[in-house]
Amino acid sequence: MWKILRTATALLLLSTALPAVPKALKADDILKGAKLKAADQNKSIFLIFGASWCEDCHRLDSFLALPDIAPIFNKYFVVTKLTFGEAVGGHPDWDNPGSDFLISKYGGLSPSGAVDLPFIAVLDPKAKLLANSNKPGKGHVASAGTGFPDNAEDVKWFLAMLQKAALALTEDETQKIQGAFRNPDE
Repeated sequence: MWKILRTATALLLLSTALPAVPKALKADDILKGAKLKAADQNKSIFLIFGASWCEDCHRLDSFLALPDIAPIFNKYFVVTKLTFGEAVGGHPDWDNPGSDFLISKYGGLSPSGAVDLPFIAVLDPKAKLLANSNKPGKGHVASAGTGFPDNAEDVKWFLAMLQKAALALTEDETQKIQGAFRNPDE
């Protein structure tokens, strides 16, 4: 009996010592922090909407972490991530509350409500949209998102997005980015 009581008491004490699972931060709060940092550092915001189940989101994260690429993005952008679409993976509580509003605001939802992840919105320091990952299609209608570029046309649009926000992006930096897409393991 005492053994059961001691075990129950130990489990109770242990459970109260464990931290609660943190709630996802509000998307507006994350964007507010990015705006402050972007204004302070005179940079644009590279806002990424992604989900844990999204393979291309992980590919984009790996790309942005490459030794030749990270310094370029850090020079011109405040890279900011919002979690969106986790309901598909069974974890809707992982989404940043309000990310659905922001992805819609920046053009990431199709009329049917579909979205291509990762969705990228390049913003000025006041969070005004400069470009997004929906490359223009025929008649200037947005087509499928570029997210993580995996062909020459998508790489071209990705670079065009960057150049709209990072006017001082050099030819050498552009070539490094373009080359890293061709050789992602280098």
